[in-house]
Amino acid sequence: MFGYRVPAPDEAMLISGGRRGHGEAPFRVVIGHGKFVLPVFRKTRFLTLSMCESEVAETCVTKQGIALTVRAVIAFKVGNDTESIVNAGQRFLSDQDQMSVLTGRIFAGHLRSIIGSMTVEEIVTERQKLATEVLETSKTEMAKIGLIVDSLQIQSIDDGDTGYIDAMSAPHKAAIQRQAQIAQAQATQASAEAEQEAARNQAEYSRQTAVVQAQYSAEVDRAQAQAAQAGPLAQAHAQQEVLAARTELAERAALLRQQELVAEVVKPAEAEAERIRLLALADAERMKIQAEAAASHDRVALDRMLIDQLPQIVKEASAGLSGANVNVLNGADGLGEIAAGLVGQGLTILDSVRRNIGASDGSFEKRDGQEGEDRTADNGPVEIR
Repeated sequence: MFGYRVPAPDEAMLISGGRRGHGEAPFRVVIGHGKFVLPVFRKTRFLTLSMCESEVAETCVTKQGIALTVRAVIAFKVGNDTESIVNAGQRFLSDQDQMSVLTGRIFAGHLRSIIGSMTVEEIVTERQKLATEVLETSKTEMAKIGLIVDSLQIQSIDDGDTGYIDAMSAPHKAAIQRQAQIAQAQATQASAEAEQEAARNQAEYSRQTAVVQAQYSAEVDRAQAQAAQAGPLAQAHAQQEVLAARTELAERAALLRQQELVAEVVKPAEAEAERIRLLALADAERMKIQAEAAASHDRVALDRMLIDQLPQIVKEASAGLSGANVNVLNGADGLGEIAAGLVGQGLTILDSVRRNIGASDGSFEKRDGQEGEDRTADNGPVEIR
């Protein structure tokens, strides 16, 4: 709109002409809002409220008479209150760059004054104290011109060619260098120890790796040897089992052959020997009976006939025994017992026959007694048993 003016957020609008402003101010101050300004009758100007800076490079003499070049940076601005804007507007509105120049000069004077009351050691070691004192002493003067200081930073302090600061810092430099050398030596030692430890660890790892590889190789060789021996060992075991089976089979065959020889040779021979012995016994018994008969002189015909047939009976019994399939449990003794039993049975039969003959001989003797009486007369008595 024509005649309506609005200041920027970091500006203050100063309206001159017409009614005066606050107090004795020759203009009105408008901040943060617009204002209708009559053309021709009113005049509008703008004052910056943004941050400004000023650099100071001043040579100052300390309490000890040593010249120091101090460089500092001041950050300042126009105050936000109406009084500060009015004061700054009356002094800097036509040339606002003069704010930085005047501020630098003001702070340069305060720096010379404060540094002149301090030693180099205090200035070097207590920069913040120096900045604080400069700010405190300049605050009132800066407020009179409508400016406020936000910060003061001491950038550098230089003694030129005097070398005072270097000499002052020499012990500290030496101590620092000594500490640095010690730290470097410790770092070098630690590095060497670390390298040695790493080398030992590497050697131990290599040793363990070699041991494991050797154990693995030994196990592989042992497994290969066992695998190589498995075939021959299995073949040897198989051959051993075959030999054992063949040996057992040969032993069984030998035992069977022995039993066959016993059945085919020994037993028939034993039976033949027993048969011969039985024949001998029978023949002896026949001769004994013949001797008794010869001694009696009166054996009847029947008795003589039995005596004559007895060897034939025994012979037939022996022949039957030799052809029989007899299982002998205790060898020749068992065969002898069987043969003796047969002979005993034959003798028992013979005794029974003789007793029967004796019983019948009584009647025969009686019958012959009658006839004997007749023979007695001719030939005499005859004894019959």
